[in-house]
Formats: sequence, C-alpha cells, structure tokens
Amino acid sequence: MGQSFESYQKRKLISSYFSVTLSIGLVLFLLGVLGLLIMNTKKMADHFKEQITISVFLKETAKEVEVNQLQKSLAMADYIKSATYVSKEEAAEQHSEEIGENFMDFLGYNPLKNSIDVQLNADFVSPERIEEIATELTAKGYVEEVSYDKPLVGLLNDNVKKISFWILVASGIFTFIAVLLINSSIRLSIYAKRFIIKTMQMVGATKAFIRRPFIWTNVQLGMLGAFLAMVALAGLLYYLDTIFPELNLFSDPVMLAILFGGVFVLGILISLISTFFATQRFLNLRTDELYY
Repeated sequence: MGQSFESYQKRKLISSYFSVTLSIGLVLFLLGVLGLLIMNTKKMADHFKEQITISVFLKETAKEVEVNQLQKSLAMADYIKSATYVSKEEAAEQHSEEIGENFMDFLGYNPLKNSIDVQLNADFVSPERIEEIATELTAKGYVEEVSYDKPLVGLLNDNVKKISFWILVASGIFTFIAVLLINSSIRLSIYAKRFIIKTMQMVGATKAFIRRPFIWTNVQLGMLGAFLAMVALAGLLYYLDTIFPELNLFSDPVMLAILFGGVFVLGILISLISTFFATQRFLNLRTDELYY
C-alpha cells in the first residue's frame, strides 16, 4: 500500500514537472518566434523594396557608347542594386509571353523601346529619393522617360512603418502575457506543495533554506523548457530558410546567438523570480489560510 502511494506521488510529481517544462517551452518558443519576426521585419521589408523596378527608356537616337556608359555608371552607384539592359526585342518577347500572343503580328512593328531596368538598394526606396533619381536620369539627352510604380512605392513605405509599429506593440503585449503564463504554471506547481512548505517552516527551517530547493528545481525546469524552445526555433529557422532562401536567415549569426541566448536567459530569470515570489507568498500565509 505504501509503495503504491509512493509510486502515485512520484507519477504526480513527474506530471507536474512535465507540465511546467512544456508550458515554459511553448511560451518561450512563441517569444522566440516573435523575436525572430522583429529581427527580420527590416530584412523582409528590404526584400520587397528591392523588387521594385525602375525602367529607364532610351531614345532611338541613343548611341551604344552612351548606353554602355549609363549602364556602367548605374551599376557602380551606391544606391543601385542591379542595372540590366533590356533591348526592345527582348522586351517584346517578354510581353508576348505575358499576354500569350505575339502583339507585333497585328501591329506590324515593335512599339517598345530599349531600356535599362534598375533595382535600388532598399534604403533608397522612398518616393522622394526615387523622384530625385528619376529627375537626374531624365535630364540626360538620350533618356526618353523614367517609369516606375509611384503608388506602390508610397504604399509599401507606409505599410512597412505601420507593420513595424504594430509588431513592437504586439511584442510588448505577448512578452507580458508570456511572463504571466509561466508565472501561473510555476505558482500552481508550488501551490500543490504549500503544506510541505508550511511544515518545514513550523519545524524551524529558515525561509531561505525552504526556498532554495524550489528555486533550483524550477530554474532547472526553466533551462529545460528554454532548451526545448531553442530546438524548436532552430527547426523553424531551417524550415523557413529552405522556403525563403532570399531572406538569408542564417546570414547574421551574432543576432541569432543573441536571440537564442535571450530565450535561455529569459527562461531562467522568469522561473527564478516567479518561484521566489510564489514560495514567499506561501511562507507568509498563516496555517489556516492554506486551505483557501
């Protein structure tokens, strides 16, 4: 009978530890995902900005030397990511593939012009900066027109600012909720041992002596939960990198180390602080108050 009760208590203790570890792991994983999102918000925004194409259309009278010189000067400019020359024949082929028929068959001629497709570095993709670049290029005598999607540029910049703001707000809210969830899990596990705490106190054990094993146990659980969260984060990172290789998620190992280190330290700190205050609360209760 005694052995059966001891086995039951052991299973109950393991179940309690498992639930606390799992709770900490899941919450820290969500916090890690949020941290990953914050770290890569700019990178994702930059990726979309650099997809915007500025087409520099050239006059028919433009000389080959002038075109080559313009392309080279654009490629060397610090605000240019790429500058690709597109002949009117290549443009006609691309357009025909897009619409599914050869438009020159019924037009009888190619109305398109030679052009240089330019993609800017993300830091220079703003309505004001692009307008300056377009004005500078249009001033050249052999450039007929500079074309780009103005509404898209403005919309993209506005949305990036809004998304960045709301991600910061959400991160603050989720961090607060995460702390509350981990704190609740630890408090529940300690609540189940409140009579043991009070018994130890009644036989003369000091508060520090009583707190020590509870703090150490829950810090270990916090470390284990943080480790599980980091393993899950590493798996998610690898999966996302295979789907979106252009984001280069592993390109900044220092930031990733800070993220994983932050998750680990957060698991320890929240467990330690929550355990300290939870045990302190039951140490300060009178014996008759333990039943409520």
